Amino acid sequence: MVWLNLPKQIQKQWSEWQGFLMAGPGVALILLLFRGFGLAQPLEWAAYDYLFLLRPESSRDDRILIVGLTEPDIERWDSPIKDETLATLLETIEEANPRAIGLDFYRNIPVEPGHDRLLEVFERSDKIIGIEKQVPDQVGGVIGPPPVLAEKGQVGVNDVPVDGDGRLRRALLFLTDEGGQSYPSLGFVLAWLYLQQERGFDPEAQTHPEYLQLGQQVFYPFEANDGGYVRADAGGYQILLNFRGGPGSFEQVSLSDVLDGRVGAEEIRDRVVLVGPVAPSLNDFFYTPYSQMVWGGVWDRPHRMTGVEFQANLTSQMISAALDNRPLIRVWPSGWEAAWIVLWTSAGAMLCWGLRRSRVTLLSLIGAAGVLAMLGYGAFLGGWWIPVVVPLLGLGGSAIVTTAYVAHLEREDRQLMMHLFGRHVTSTVAEEIWRQRHQILQEGRLVGRKATATVLFTDIKNFSTLAEQIDAEPLMCWLNEYMEGMAEVVLRHQGAIDKFIGDSVMAVFGVPLLRNQETEIAADAIAAVRCALDMGQKLQELNLRWQEKGQPIISMRVGIATGSLVVGSLGSSQREDYTIIGDSVNVASRLESFDKSVDGGLCRILISESTYRYVQGQFAIELLGNVLLKGRQKPVKIYQVLLEPEASHEQRPTALDERSVFG
Repeated sequence: MVWLNLPKQIQKQWSEWQGFLMAGPGVALILLLFRGFGLAQPLEWAAYDYLFLLRPESSRDDRILIVGLTEPDIERWDSPIKDETLATLLETIEEANPRAIGLDFYRNIPVEPGHDRLLEVFERSDKIIGIEKQVPDQVGGVIGPPPVLAEKGQVGVNDVPVDGDGRLRRALLFLTDEGGQSYPSLGFVLAWLYLQQERGFDPEAQTHPEYLQLGQQVFYPFEANDGGYVRADAGGYQILLNFRGGPGSFEQVSLSDVLDGRVGAEEIRDRVVLVGPVAPSLNDFFYTPYSQMVWGGVWDRPHRMTGVEFQANLTSQMISAALDNRPLIRVWPSGWEAAWIVLWTSAGAMLCWGLRRSRVTLLSLIGAAGVLAMLGYGAFLGGWWIPVVVPLLGLGGSAIVTTAYVAHLEREDRQLMMHLFGRHVTSTVAEEIWRQRHQILQEGRLVGRKATATVLFTDIKNFSTLAEQIDAEPLMCWLNEYMEGMAEVVLRHQGAIDKFIGDSVMAVFGVPLLRNQETEIAADAIAAVRCALDMGQKLQELNLRWQEKGQPIISMRVGIATGSLVVGSLGSSQREDYTIIGDSVNVASRLESFDKSVDGGLCRILISESTYRYVQGQFAIELLGNVLLKGRQKPVKIYQVLLEPEASHEQRPTALDERSVFG
């Protein structure tokens, strides 16, 4: 029934994707908490500022003109500028018929001479907008408006919301005091006056109880957690300011240019004129996103924007949005931003987990980061501020966690492989096994696989009698020397030592890297027979050494069989071993122990008929006959390997050539 297999299917899927499922959501949760506590806010601000720097400059807004009080103006007219001079300036500008005049000077007290004349100018003009300061800050406290303009309702506040890093990114449309009274900002009032005089535009038709709409653009109020902000002061009616550009983005003339007649009436007509200080000595400057300027490959001195330019940007944004449909800076709902972060964090985990066996993982991550950056930049060009920094951290963080987890799994796999094979095969074979580990290992163990290989069994003749005559400790040392010698021969011929059983050695040729071609199977059989012959030579060397030391000398028997078998790991998670089972294992064991009266000299070698078919012509071999091996019901042909003819020895290929799979 299908439902009975469901747990195994789930377990398999979990095994395949556990790295992704653990790293993606885990890192995303950490980053969301990191962001929620405001720790990512400086990084998001920096990225936001950099988007402004990368964005192409907007065209100059010719509807705005700045009349700045420069250092030469101060030397000529003093500072603060006298009421007489200011009255003359305002009369000159007003005669050119602008749509609005923004006076970014505080004028709540007289600056003689000429105060009465200035009051007359204020009294008769409906285009001059003064300023007041409603929110005290580190620089100073509340500053009142010009009384005459306040009575006429021609005042705007010039307070600005400064972020924690000292930069201006937001602007006020309205400021609300503790009593609930709203005060419009200077930039908003100037834009409103301009739009009231625009033919075909009806500002009264754009009112809405919850938000401000001008033309087709809706100015949604800034919220405390919009964009990269966390628990920001969202008092009043704020917006993210879509700057037109950095310092110098608007046409600017000096106060002397206007008073000396160098600015014609056509340069002022139908424009919004802002009058304010631009001289460095007056220190009316602010840091903005454009204050991070790179020059010559190093960080240059930050460029600051004058307060009057900031008000010009706000005025321009409102007019351009209403008449030109210029985009505002908008943000996603917090739920969308969280989903966006989870998406890119999961993408990093998925790339590293899915491509963990590929060399293109790093390139894929770099490509994904590039796509994310381009999406963030493209969205910004369209007026959207979407998270980039935290998703990038998620992409990289999940990649690091997943890579570490994959490395942990590979370390466990390598430990398992080395535990299973490290004492059985040569380092060359072990490395090849490690390269093919994903085919050999499944779910942390070696799966059973069918193979065609050659099995070799050895045994010491009359070992039981010998063991009774020697004490335990010398016997163990002597036996270890024998085993080390035999193991060295097996590994030299690229065989795998399966196990040591008392005085017996079981070796296999053709595992754990399985053979598919008949030529490979034949090479394994030849290597096994040659290994047996070299075991005889090695035993002769050992006997000579033992004889000199007065230790016992021995002879040995070898059985070799080629055929089908099954390889895999058996045991529990605490005790697991590499195991080979099959008929050829039994045949090799029976050949080794067959009729101990059959003489073979120092090393008797018996092989099965299947092995003979692969090695005939390579060695001196004779048929012993059809015999019935223990545990079998039908007789089989067995053969004995004799000394090699010299011609055969000269023409035979080397073990490395025959087993080219290792080369």
